[in-house]
Amino acid sequence: MIGRMRKVSFAEFGGPEVLRIVDAEEPHAGPGQIRVAVRAAGVNPVDWRVREGQVLGAHPTELPAGVGLDASGVVDEVGEGVEGVEIGDHVFGEGSSTYAEFAVLGAWARMPEGLTFEEAAGYPSVVETALRVIREVGVRPGQTLLVSGASGGVGSAVLQIARERGITVIGTAGAANQDYLRSLGALATTYGDGWTERVRRLGRVDAALDLAGSGVIRELVELTGDPRKVISIADLGAPDLGVRFSGVAGSVPDALAEAAGLISRGKLHIPVEKSYTLAEAAAAHTDSQAGHTRGRRVMVIGV
Repeated sequence: MIGRMRKVSFAEFGGPEVLRIVDAEEPHAGPGQIRVAVRAAGVNPVDWRVREGQVLGAHPTELPAGVGLDASGVVDEVGEGVEGVEIGDHVFGEGSSTYAEFAVLGAWARMPEGLTFEEAAGYPSVVETALRVIREVGVRPGQTLLVSGASGGVGSAVLQIARERGITVIGTAGAANQDYLRSLGALATTYGDGWTERVRRLGRVDAALDLAGSGVIRELVELTGDPRKVISIADLGAPDLGVRFSGVAGSVPDALAEAAGLISRGKLHIPVEKSYTLAEAAAAHTDSQAGHTRGRRVMVIGV
């Protein structure tokens, strides 16, 4: 008998209103994969960008499509060739269509001791992205990194990882999130009129990251003096100004292992700002698109 499950899906590109909970066949783990009974799924900006039909350098989306990349859960199927994980293990990782009761993961790691499923679901993509863009932008210990849009999930990870590596970080965010940035070791300032001068007063900028896509690429290039010292994960027009758009995942298993190590050593903590149910997927996307996130948003699916 084919198992059935609930999942979030969309049959056309558009706004949050196109999201629906549907009855679907359960997926199964193929070679090199595992399946989890999903307990929580991360809500990422890429989720709503795909839903809108944006071209992000990945494969074209085939409709109808599921939603979600990140999940935490309990392993209930292990594919051919997979070693080091058993049914019943608690893991977090990346896959596809994770806003669902079951999901297949292609990359995973054991959940660190003391981490809840809700917390764990917030880490995979954001930590992979943080590690990747820090590497790509080429910032070194002793230098200063400017992070535009620093209070969200990726920003929270970047600030902590960079500080752990001896990199000074200047972060921009809304007024309500200034203390949060400082708690993560950043020199904080607000965006808006005069923000570039406020940044200059905090110090020289060696490299910069655009994490929010708020139209600041020209200013980041001006502050660093070189478009090659700027990376964007959110502005599709960045290449027009000579700035690299980095939207493709790198070495995910390595990133998950590094994330687990950082979390276990108390060097990385990303708070969950808000949780949603599957029925609240549209609200989760609306909130994510509005920005001003402090940490992560997640879908809580299992118990």
